[in-house]
Amino acid sequence: VQLQASGGGLVQAGGSLRLSCAASGRTFSAYNMGWFRQGPGKEREFVAAIRGRGDSTSYADSVKGRFTISRINAKNTVYLQMNSLKPEDTAVYSCAAQGNSWNPTNSWAYDFWGRGTQVTVSS
Repeated sequence: VQLQASGGGLVQAGGSLRLSCAASGRTFSAYNMGWFRQGPGKEREFVAAIRGRGDSTSYADSVKGRFTISRINAKNTVYLQMNSLKPEDTAVYSCAAQGNSWNPTNSWAYDFWGRGTQVTVSS
């Protein structure tokens, strides 16, 4: 599976962005999908994940109520809608695919990773 994230950019605090992650392959629905981020000087951290059929999601506490993950399997795409952005959300955001059991928060449980997209939130 090849993944390509897009949609990052520069936004003011309080603004919104929608990230997209396009996947190759015909079995996209077989993969749980996750978003992770890595801010400057920080370790990579879990943001959100969604199961293959879209029937379950998981969020980091820091983004609950502000971010929404969704997917359209017919388009091989997963989205991350980010609202009420804060400067601390500034990071490179990467999408990842997980082909085994539902283990949303651990980066080591993901099998495939895409190149990230930069999100910068100004104060």
